[in-house]
Amino acid sequence: MRIGLPSGLELQRGSLKTVVLTVLLSVFMFHLLRTVGLRAFSMASETYTSGTFSAAFVTCPNDTSAKDLARALVENKLAACVNIVPAIKSVYMWQGKIEMDDEALLIIKTKTSKMPAVAEYVRSNHPYEVAEVISMRIDQGNQPYLKWIGDVVPE
Repeated sequence: MRIGLPSGLELQRGSLKTVVLTVLLSVFMFHLLRTVGLRAFSMASETYTSGTFSAAFVTCPNDTSAKDLARALVENKLAACVNIVPAIKSVYMWQGKIEMDDEALLIIKTKTSKMPAVAEYVRSNHPYEVAEVISMRIDQGNQPYLKWIGDVVPE
């Protein structure tokens, strides 16, 4: 069966379905490719200097002290985000003996320039005699996330 079109063109029914499907697919693909392209351009156009931000690790004796330290670090703008990893087992040497304890681990994301203040805050507010505060500079990462850390943590 042929279908008459206003322009005087006639198409087979199967051809019309193909045209409609092609148009719909093209519109969908345009939107998808445009979104992906804009994100890729945004990420590529942002610059990041390796080491500007750091991830720090602090172990805590329990969930309560971990939550208190995490909240205070974020409230005091010393960190943009602190993850609390519960129920880790730590095996370590202390005063000549091997110890094993249940702890919680804080993963702190901040500016590298804030690490001395983070370490001082933890030392002053941590229940351990010798608190673990170690950090690693972030070499690379998701640019929008790194920008967010920079926006949240002031100089």
